[in-house]
Parts: sequence; C-alpha cells; structure tokens
Amino acid sequence: MMTHSQNTIKLVAGNSHPELCKQISARLGIELSKVGAFNYTNQETAVAVGESVRDEDVYIIQTGCGETSINQFLMELLIIVNACKIASARRITAVIPNFPYARQDKKDKSRAPITAKLVANLLQTAGCSHVITLDLHASQIQGFFRVPVDNLYAEPSVLRYINENFAREDIIIVSPDAGGAKRVSSIADKLDVNFALIHKERKKANEVSRMVLVGDVTDKVCLLIDDMADTCGTLCKAAEVLLEEGGAKEVIAIITHGIFSSNAIERLNNSKLSRIICTNSMPLEDKLERCSILETIDISPTLAEAIRRLHYGESVSYLFNNAPA
Repeated sequence: MMTHSQNTIKLVAGNSHPELCKQISARLGIELSKVGAFNYTNQETAVAVGESVRDEDVYIIQTGCGETSINQFLMELLIIVNACKIASARRITAVIPNFPYARQDKKDKSRAPITAKLVANLLQTAGCSHVITLDLHASQIQGFFRVPVDNLYAEPSVLRYINENFAREDIIIVSPDAGGAKRVSSIADKLDVNFALIHKERKKANEVSRMVLVGDVTDKVCLLIDDMADTCGTLCKAAEVLLEEGGAKEVIAIITHGIFSSNAIERLNNSKLSRIICTNSMPLEDKLERCSILETIDISPTLAEAIRRLHYGESVSYLFNNAPA
C-alpha cells in the first residue's frame, strides 16, 4: 500500500509581500511554487497554477496591506485558494500575518457590518481549510471560522528584543488604550516590570480627543506596545502625554503590524517618539528610508516554524511562548 510522502509542502507567494515570502521560503529550505497571480488590462485578477498541486499541502502567504490594494490582495488570495482547491490540493492553508478587516469585528453601532466575519466566510467558501495569522486585532475572530485558525503571537520576539536592548529596571510597559491592557500586562508579567495605560476618549474613528494616563512613568523609558499602527495619531499623542504629563525619560513604540497609511511617516518624523519598532508582517517598502526612527523585528522564523509544525502534525502552541532562533 502506498503512503503519502511527508515532504510535500507547496509554498505559494501572493503579491502583497514578496520579501516575507522569500524569507519564509529560505527558512524552510523550500522553493516557492510556480503559482502566480496577475491582472488583466481591465484589472480582473487571474491566477496561473504552473505545477501540479494534486494531493499536496499548499500554504499561501498573503498579508492584508496597502492603502489602495488591500481589496485587490484579498481577492487575489481568494482566487489562488480556489484555483488550488479545484486543482485537487489536499489541504490549503492561508498564511495571513495581518488579517484584513480585523478591526471590523463587532457591531458597535447600528447598521454596522461585521466585515471580519464576511472575510472568514469568503475564505471558507473559496476552499481554505486552515488559517495561520499573527496578533489578531480581536481574538474572537477565530470563532468566525468553521476551520482551524492558529493565531500566532509576536510577543516572544518582542520579549527577546526588549531583553537584548533594555535594562529591566529602566523600563515600564505602556498600553496606548484600555483595549490593549491584557497584551501589556502579559508582557509586563513576563519581564517582571510595571505597566501603565492610557485611557483615550474618541470623538470619531481614527481621531482621538483626550488622553488620560493611569500609572506612574516618572523617569522611566516607556515601551508603548500595540498590535497595529495605522495613521499613528494615537502613538504620537500618547508619547506627548507620557513625556509632558507623566515625566517619562523617553518613549519607544513596539507594534506588530506597521500599516503606516496616509501621512503616518511624516507624523512619526515630527513626533516625540525616539524609536518605533515593528515586525515585517507588512511590506515597508521605502518607509525605512523615509523614517530614521523606524526599525524592524523579523517575524519570518515564527511563521516558517508554524508552517513546518502544522505540516508535520506537531504542536503549534510551543510558538506562543518561544521565538525560534
């Protein structure tokens, strides 16, 4: 009786973040498959599957990004998933470091859509049988799926970065809003340091009206921890509050997903932040050159190890507390 060989991972790169795909490919020692998406002249997305994926384990790497292209990349992901499904792939896993529409996760005002649930339905309808993501904006999004979702954490990589770059007695961990209190208290516990949080009152989405600091940050290096930075208004305002009202020594932001849309880079350059560190879950393109305080943490080892463990049926929960070397 023939048994299915275990070494048949097919890695497929979407167009959203080619650099991350190459890093994951190099880390696993597996070449990217000949599956590509392109646009017709009328901007319809088409997919060419250039090799057999029959009875194979397919991993499609596509992150939700871009001010103008997030919908294009989501559509591209759905079409690649479906192309592999009807080409008889055994299992199709979407590796989506930054889950698109994750902020639209609840009905917080009348007639608001729950778009994250819609995205989950679309992925399953297309033929996705597993999802790997990173620092979901709201962990209940895992419950929007009827297929397994592995939500990985940047926390182990962030802890390693903090341990290598800061003295514990100098730092305090700060959440820029009440929603991130759980994330921040977890990091503070593991480092055995104090934490503070900033309560913000919003007038409307993406616009903060007033910030109140809860906790003592006097003469401390404040590490502002958040899951994503979009327009960076909150981070810049939080830095001012910590320095001017809290008497902090300096403020450094550490975030998972650096979206940096609109005029975020100009804001950061003019802000009171001394550094902003983000993972490479999103393509940063020319932003590193345009912003001298921006640094990155490589998250590809965590994603690559999750793919390897999932393929060989090993526990993925090891990665919740450990960052691969």
